[in-house]
Order: sequence, then structure tokens, then C-alpha cells
Amino acid sequence: MKPELLAEAPPIIKEFLGYMGTIRGKSPKTVEEYYFDLRTFFRYIKQKRNLVPPNTKFEEIRISDVDLALIKTITLTNVYEYMNFLATERNNLASTRSRKVSSLRTFFKYLTNKTGKLDTNPVQELETPKAKKSLPKYLTLEQCLELLSKVDGSTKERDYCILVLFLNCGMRLSELVSLNLNDVNHNKKTIRIVGKGNKERIVYLNEACIDAINRYITVRPKDALIDKNALFISKQRKRISPKTVQYLVKKYLSEIELEDYSVHKLRHTAATLMYQHGHVDIRVLKDILGHENLGTTEIYTHLSNEQMANASEANPLSHVKQREPLKIQIKNKKGPV
Repeated sequence: MKPELLAEAPPIIKEFLGYMGTIRGKSPKTVEEYYFDLRTFFRYIKQKRNLVPPNTKFEEIRISDVDLALIKTITLTNVYEYMNFLATERNNLASTRSRKVSSLRTFFKYLTNKTGKLDTNPVQELETPKAKKSLPKYLTLEQCLELLSKVDGSTKERDYCILVLFLNCGMRLSELVSLNLNDVNHNKKTIRIVGKGNKERIVYLNEACIDAINRYITVRPKDALIDKNALFISKQRKRISPKTVQYLVKKYLSEIELEDYSVHKLRHTAATLMYQHGHVDIRVLKDILGHENLGTTEIYTHLSNEQMANASEANPLSHVKQREPLKIQIKNKKGPV
């Protein structure tokens, strides 16, 4: 977490952020998100209770004076009012409000269960806003092949390797840029990925990944490097940045008319291709992607269900309906039956 942000936090929140970073092992980015969520909440509380000078802009409200005495006055009603404020005045989506609810739950649970500074947890019964579940966008197999065919230029080996790892290993952007040379085990054909919360996972490399890595390694810059351990090197002779990766991925996606897609869509693509074409068990896919909960991975099973429904509709017999029973005339001595 950036020192200047930490300096703005009151002691009680600093302690919480330290706990999340050191004991819970959350990444600096995640710790910052906790702080931003708590800062927004306490800015709202101070504004609502007229604890700031009139006409003070919301973004200029400081929370350095927030203490346990103020926190003990927070009620569940205050939090529900805050949720309404986020929805109506800040236009936060349900997914954003859901994350802020999670931050408040974690903070108050820490104060109640871990430090005992609160006797009761005011947000114990706080409900999470229901977010509309949407299926992730992903590239088809044909689009993936077309995307890879567009790679060219002075850094084509590097760029091709980056795309191949995204499409085959399903790693996150932050995971890819943090890769080091020694994370690749050429003998075991594996790669070590450090994910959220500094959790490590080992992913096996297929033939395409191994070939792409080997081709890139032969042309990878070796002299005057700022970060000698980094796997992917920029033109400035340092570890490639997330922005550079985002730029090059966007560039190649735009060449196949998918400029609205992002780096994260390549992660969705890898997961979808593995699940639908490789028949990968959902629990194995969870470990490959580094998901903490199986429920996060299950979104890819919905994609498969949708495809199965479409396949059923495509059957030429799908619209054939039973006709009315034929009336059969059988003659006998008494007449037709």
C-alpha cells in the first residue's frame, strides 16, 4: 500500500490494514481497496452527521480522526442508508456495492472477533446486494487462431508468448507481468504463478506454451537489464508493465475487430476452451485459474449449459411435433370400429 495513503488512515484502520496485509496475506492492491472502501464509508458518516465544515467536498473529507468512539456508534441502519447513498448518489453498481459490503463485514468482524474492541458486530445481519449474473465474454477457437496470426513486429516473439500464456494458462494480468525466469521449470514443463494474496500455484505448460517460451527466450534482451529476473522485458530494458501488456493485447484484438475486449477476456477464453473443448473437471479448472471458491469457477459451466441448449435447438427434429392420432377404420361384421 502506498505510504501517502497509509499516512491518511487513522490508527484503528492502519491496524486493520496491517492485519490484512501481514496476517491474512492480502496483496498491496487488495489492502488499498479495503482502505478506499472504508474511507468512502467514513466520509459518508462524517458528512451525514455534520462532522465536517459546510460545503466540504466529499472527496476532501479526511478520516484521520475516526476513532473507536465513533465506530461504536455505527448501526445497521447507518450502513443501509450508506448503501442507498452509493446506489442513488454515486451510481455504484450492485457488484461495487457488494464489494463495499464485504469490506465493511471484514472490518467489523476484525474489531469484534480478532481484537475484541467491539462487543457486538453491527453489520452481522448485513445483506449483500444481489448483482445480476452475466456470462463472461470470450473468444472462439477461430478468433484465437486469428488473433495469434496477427502478431508481428520487432517484439513478435515476446508478444506471441504473452498471448499464448494468456490463452492457454488463463492467468491474470498481474500474474503475467510478475513472472520471473526461474518460475518456468523446463524439465517438469510447469510454470509457477503467484496469484491473489501471494498464493502460489503450479500450472502445467502444453506444447504451444513451451515452444513460445523457448522462442522468446532466444531473443529476450540480456544486457543492461533493470530487472534481470523478469521473464517479460520491455523496450526500456525493465520488467514489462501492466499498461504495456494491455496496450499490445488491445492492439492485436483491434486487428480482428474485437477492440471492445480486454486482457481479462483472454482469461475467460482460456477457461472456456479448457472446460468446453478439453472436458476439464470444474475442480481442476478452479486450481488452474487460482480461484478461491468453486462458485467463482462455476460460471463456465453455465456457458456449457447454454451451448447444450443451443445444440438441442439445432437438431433437425427439434420442431417436429406429434400429430393427431390417425383414425383407423377396421371393418368387421358389425361395421367400422
